[in-house]
Amino acid sequence: MYIIAVQTSSFESFVQLIGVLLIFIFVLVITYLATRWIASYQKGHSFNKNLRVIDTLKITPNKYIQIIEAGDEYLVIAIGKDEVQLLTKLTKEQLKEVTPDEGFTGISANSFKDILEKWKEHIPKK
Repeated sequence: MYIIAVQTSSFESFVQLIGVLLIFIFVLVITYLATRWIASYQKGHSFNKNLRVIDTLKITPNKYIQIIEAGDEYLVIAIGKDEVQLLTKLTKEQLKEVTPDEGFTGISANSFKDILEKWKEHIPKK
């Protein structure tokens, strides 16, 4: 049995490489455009002027507490795997404004340093 080896020139290999790269870039561009189109489509259909999530706190992997703005009212709800329960209603005065220094967690910047220092105090010294 004879094996026939076909030799291609380096120029043909280079042209094949460029062709594959162009196809790859084309697929990436099409994927990007399709993702943008789907996102804008979903955003247009899910836009709601009357409901807005103000804050979310994750309790466990399947349980959350959320503050929802519904019109002029603020509702605190508990969300479980299969249920949603109203916990209480809040007024605008009861909501705490989050400043950029606090971030979303409400933890000050020095808190990790303080915790680390307290932890170091409990380590036995040699």
